[in-house]
Amino acid sequence: MVLVLALGDLHVPHRAADLPPKFKSMLVPGKIQHILSTGNLSIKEIHDYLKTICSDLHIVRGEFDEDARYPETKTLTIGQFKLGLCHGHQVIPWGDLDSLAMLQRQLDVDILVTGHTHQFTAYKHEGGVVINPGSATGAYSSINQDVNPSFVLMDIDGLRVVVYVYELVDGEVKVDKIDFKKASSTSTSPP
Repeated sequence: MVLVLALGDLHVPHRAADLPPKFKSMLVPGKIQHILSTGNLSIKEIHDYLKTICSDLHIVRGEFDEDARYPETKTLTIGQFKLGLCHGHQVIPWGDLDSLAMLQRQLDVDILVTGHTHQFTAYKHEGGVVINPGSATGAYSSINQDVNPSFVLMDIDGLRVVVYVYELVDGEVKVDKIDFKKASSTSTSPP
């Protein structure tokens, strides 16, 4: 079992002061093996805070990030899954499933993690999964002013990933899950 935290669009301090205290109390060092960020951390202090939770931190550049060294896209393999990471402002129309599926095929990944819309979404699509963890701080976006803070925790175990979404609604953390099983690749030898 490998735990992967996916979050992004924090926009600290421009659109939000910090992560909600209820989220901070849940995100403790030593539990999570990888962090994937869709960007728009905005300041180095958020990067440093995430490093205290887990040293294996993967970040792509959002349009408001100060650090220009973050790449536009990134791929990595965790267990049996190949994951792709992209902020999402580059995908037009924003949040469009067909456009995201095209990026997923271009990156050749099982799971695409993307952001920018600040709204949690998860789709099983074309044999893979497309996930947007939303905004971890609840920061507003140009397309949505009323945003519930959210993040995603993926539990990767063999050919199975369970995606847990944590969303802060009316001061309470709500959790939902999506279960995805990757088809095993079996090769057959000619007779």
